[in-house]
Amino acid sequence: MSIINLRNIGIAAHIDAGKTTVTERMLYYTGINRKMGEVHDGQATMDFMKQEQERGITIASAAISCKWRGSQVNIIDTPGHVDFTVEVERSLRVIDGMVAVFCAVGGVEPQSETVWNQADRYKVPRIGFINKMDRSGADFFEVVNLMNKYLDANAIPFQIPLGTETNFEGVIDIIERKAYTFDDSDRHEVEIPEEYLEKVEETRNNLIEKLADYDDSIMEMYLDEQEISSEILMKVARKATLKLMITPVFCGSAYKNKGVQLVLDAIVDYLPSPIDVGAIVGMDVDEPEKSQTRNPSPKDSFSALAFKLINDPYVGQQTFVRVFSGSLKNGMQIKNSTKGKLERIGRIFRIHAKDREEIKTAGPGDIVALIGMKNTKTGDTLCDTKNQLHLESIHIPPSVIELKINPKKRKDQSKLGEGLAKLSNEDPSFNARYDDETEETIVSGMGELHLEIIVDRLSHEFDIEVEVGKPSVAYRETIKTEIEIEHKYSKQSGGKGQFAQTVMRIEPNGGKGYEFIDKIKGGSIPAEFISSVNKGILKTLGRGVIADFPVVDVKVVLLDGKHHAVDSSDMAFQICSSICFKNGFLKANPVLLEPVMKVEINTPDDYIGNVVGDINKRRGKIESMRRYRKGSQKLNGFVPLKEMFGYATTLRNISSGRANYSMEFYRYLPLGKILQEEVIKEIAKKKEEKK
Repeated sequence: MSIINLRNIGIAAHIDAGKTTVTERMLYYTGINRKMGEVHDGQATMDFMKQEQERGITIASAAISCKWRGSQVNIIDTPGHVDFTVEVERSLRVIDGMVAVFCAVGGVEPQSETVWNQADRYKVPRIGFINKMDRSGADFFEVVNLMNKYLDANAIPFQIPLGTETNFEGVIDIIERKAYTFDDSDRHEVEIPEEYLEKVEETRNNLIEKLADYDDSIMEMYLDEQEISSEILMKVARKATLKLMITPVFCGSAYKNKGVQLVLDAIVDYLPSPIDVGAIVGMDVDEPEKSQTRNPSPKDSFSALAFKLINDPYVGQQTFVRVFSGSLKNGMQIKNSTKGKLERIGRIFRIHAKDREEIKTAGPGDIVALIGMKNTKTGDTLCDTKNQLHLESIHIPPSVIELKINPKKRKDQSKLGEGLAKLSNEDPSFNARYDDETEETIVSGMGELHLEIIVDRLSHEFDIEVEVGKPSVAYRETIKTEIEIEHKYSKQSGGKGQFAQTVMRIEPNGGKGYEFIDKIKGGSIPAEFISSVNKGILKTLGRGVIADFPVVDVKVVLLDGKHHAVDSSDMAFQICSSICFKNGFLKANPVLLEPVMKVEINTPDDYIGNVVGDINKRRGKIESMRRYRKGSQKLNGFVPLKEMFGYATTLRNISSGRANYSMEFYRYLPLGKILQEEVIKEIAKKKEEKK
């Protein structure tokens, strides 16, 4: 199939807006499924994990291919829950276009905004689908207004609903001036009812006025009051959508099988092929300041991005990649330019949710799973061995919540380590480490649900029963002031001794992570030991200094040092730099950073005082209030994660069960001095109890 007829599409939205149901209907109408799978009864094709079926939510993004109107559509269904936002992030990095699904009642919800901002980061063209038009309280035009108000979407209705709520029958296509009703198997064209004719013309004129801003010929025809054909309107609308100037909006009810075929038409008509997206730009491996481009052509050099890993019980590790240029063949040797290592392709699969089809080759635009990759992880660039480049990686948000887990049977300790390694390979927002002092395994992730799923998977996929501690906050450590520090490490033990001396400057490095700069002159520390100094510091960063939490945002400048021709070694410099860094860190005004969450609360007007008062008690701050629906408000604010454990129960109690909330990670901020002392005391006490 020609690349021009390929569409790589993501379906994304707030939780419970109906993304998976929309995808299920697409699979039914494109002939992939013979019957419609439902989320609520655990039969959805795309929710094939046991944990997804039990909870009725999407946890992992799933890929599937189908055909519509002569085009191949690769669909990725993504999670809506904020705990799994990394799944959306990595999917958006490799898709070309997106269908943003909105609930006709809920409108623009917190995760809708998060997903929209993620799509903006990767400049993904999108169309909107307002779902659940059959629900009580559905309001198509209000949701369009909210899209413009809160997302700056420049949303334009390309359809209007035929009836609303329980009387919702179908949709009216504004460009073609055609009305459609639907049954389970197909759509049916009907006459536009007379009472809708005026609204259709008003909406069509609005669409033409908006498109006239992007096309002079439409402007001239509009001013001359000429009839503008649907072909011209569609052509200009496609161009404007691809340039992210407009968001065409469609509507329907996926659960009632209304409007989904027209969304498939819109995907083909308005969203880009790899050709439309054009060349991808990467960095030259040898000269990072230089850029390299790859065109979506099988004749160009091979380039691809690994965006997901899955451990399959039948075929082993599957590495999902998006091919941007060139051709990929079975047995071919390629370069992982991120790791600087060679990889050989074993087998290539086209994925259909939990099923797979083996293929011999893959080309530009293809999303496939590779078997046999040994060193490749999420975000790695794969490329031609002779013509290398680095592609932009994937933004991974930091983990904010920790849990202590231990196997119920001591003999399962090594099995637990293997299981956690596989899970952290699959999910870069999940981390696991073993604390030698307390002999506990500590796992960290994006939220309580995220870690609950991990524990569930350990039990069902790896047959490991674990004891789980209470969730705790994943703090970070950093410094506020700059310091210069020196340390000499010297040890004599009969034979060869150990000697190293380092002088370093430790500086705050706000928001930029860890940086190591070598300013050694005259060989006071030989070149082979410079990396040893860095290694020693890196080990200390992971273990923490003041309270066993990872150290972030520090810059270390290695200024000077001494070595001994016989007694200096890699280990001596690692130990010396580690002690030197710790001593300096403790003198540089160290602070704990705590994760602060962005919180959005929907509450009836009657409970606003109670809700705001409770947030203030939690060291929170309400930034804004806005009218949500008649008689209710949306409150936006920031609250430390430490204060949000058990909040769901409190909110239910103070609002008689009528308010709801969602939260996502905002950023790390310094913890107050008194609270910091409390946290450090608490950790010291726990260590003492373990002894």
